[in-house]
Amino acid sequence: MIIVHKPTEDGKFESLERQIVQPGESIPDDALWIDLIEPAREEDRLVERHLAIEIPTREEMADIEPSEILYRENNARYMTARVLCSSDTETPKLIDVSFILTDRALVTVRYGEPRSFAMFTARAMKPGGCRPQPEAVLDGLIETIIDRAAEILAQIGARIDRLSQSIFDNDRLGTRRAASFRAALKSIGRKGDVISNVRESMVSVERLLLFLSASMPRPQKAKGFQAEWRTTIRDVQSIEEHATFLSNKLQFLLDATLGLVTIEQNDIIKLFSVVSVIFLPPTLVASIYGMNFQIMPELHWKLGYPFAIVVIVVAAILPYVFFRWKRWL
Repeated sequence: MIIVHKPTEDGKFESLERQIVQPGESIPDDALWIDLIEPAREEDRLVERHLAIEIPTREEMADIEPSEILYRENNARYMTARVLCSSDTETPKLIDVSFILTDRALVTVRYGEPRSFAMFTARAMKPGGCRPQPEAVLDGLIETIIDRAAEILAQIGARIDRLSQSIFDNDRLGTRRAASFRAALKSIGRKGDVISNVRESMVSVERLLLFLSASMPRPQKAKGFQAEWRTTIRDVQSIEEHATFLSNKLQFLLDATLGLVTIEQNDIIKLFSVVSVIFLPPTLVASIYGMNFQIMPELHWKLGYPFAIVVIVVAAILPYVFFRWKRWL
């Protein structure tokens, strides 16, 4: 699908209007942002003819070599970054998004629906939402991606605080503590996955901004975009530091949860050990009087059975009292 954004016709406000290019139609000459969403090969060729550029394939976008995702060709700059998608679901993922910046328009190629793109589109269609320049569209998109990453980290931070409270208040759950620990470990794993995805996304965006700033021609430097992108790089680095802080906090919660699980297991093993020791002396007494010898002094004694019962009970009570005295129970 091809979605074209172009300046409004009245020219009074710096905003964009949205238009979907149907099969067989041509791209408007005043298109400022061409958004390719899961494009077919025919749609790629249409954009290539319009701007005299080449659209990278999905396999080329997924390449890890910097020379394959950050390069210049035919007066166009090709940049690929990883953007978090489906962050509100249980299975967030990273998708590759290519930004192709030309003198006439910005082209984005993506195979997913990151929420940051919808957020920027809604903002750009409002009065004063975006300047009618390809660089301004790219700058707005990158800022929205960064803002969305910061918002995701803020949500994760609040959830980590609630998770921390639930882990350390686990004594109130009684017999459900094992299930609570299991759920906490799963939650820690999911949040750690989201944080690592955000950090990976910000690293790719930082590389994009560094390439963009280094490859900027002089006319664009005069427009002030270089200073804006340097400020954006500092924002990206602050988000990376925040992600590192949350990752360390999650690691602490993971260690604490595993430590509590170990304590819980030790308490169970200690309980079984104590019970075994308590019942060992009575078992010994019962075994002695259960032997089948013909001559046993207590065998014909009328008080022999009550005496054996009393010895068994005393043999069970004494270890219990000793453990309580030592505060092992």
